[in-house]
Amino acid sequence: MTTTAQELAERAERELAQASAAEALAWTVSTFGDDFIVASNMQDAVLIDLAYQAKRDIDVLFLETGYHFAETIGTRDAVSVVYPEVRIVNAEAEQSVADQEAEFGLLNQTDPTRCCFLRKVVPLRQTLSGYAAWVTGVRRVDAPTRANTPIVQWDDRNGLVKVNPIAAWSDDEFNRYIADHAILENPLVQEGYPSIGCAPCTAKPLPGQDARSGRWAGSGKTECGLHG
Repeated sequence: MTTTAQELAERAERELAQASAAEALAWTVSTFGDDFIVASNMQDAVLIDLAYQAKRDIDVLFLETGYHFAETIGTRDAVSVVYPEVRIVNAEAEQSVADQEAEFGLLNQTDPTRCCFLRKVVPLRQTLSGYAAWVTGVRRVDAPTRANTPIVQWDDRNGLVKVNPIAAWSDDEFNRYIADHAILENPLVQEGYPSIGCAPCTAKPLPGQDARSGRWAGSGKTECGLHG
């Protein structure tokens, strides 16, 4: 009997529950070959570097919303220099920023959920439709909404396997990897932005708050819809 992609993911969720990042990525490469994509918001290149060790010529998904900080675009461009075999896939919304604002006004202020849907969720879904799996940098310590993230799971929303190789990493492990491997990092991180999204919706978190508290600050919104 043929194993479905969902059954494959559910079995891997159990079997790789304690897998290291390298083991999870080795499984991804051996299982899917070229048929997966690595997502990055260009806050850093940790996930890209890890995936690059498993397979040089990887596709890297970047959601080009049109609202990014200049530093984020610069980090994306630097990735292509540091990892020359990587192919950046820029996923863009159907409407330009100018056209969207002309039709709806500043959605990032009046309806950020709809803005995220148009500029992130839809382009992501369209891009992922061409792959069997995607790899993300989601970590359990990022926010309470991510506390139970498995290493491998079935992404029912997008209809493919989702691999989260560094889900179990602590902040110390993450930062140590950056330091030990001289990983490319968005300059905004050192300026006090531990979680970087679109410029209009990203602020520095207040002391003592979690890293993602600066995203959509004051709106009650905690996720853009990509992971929950």
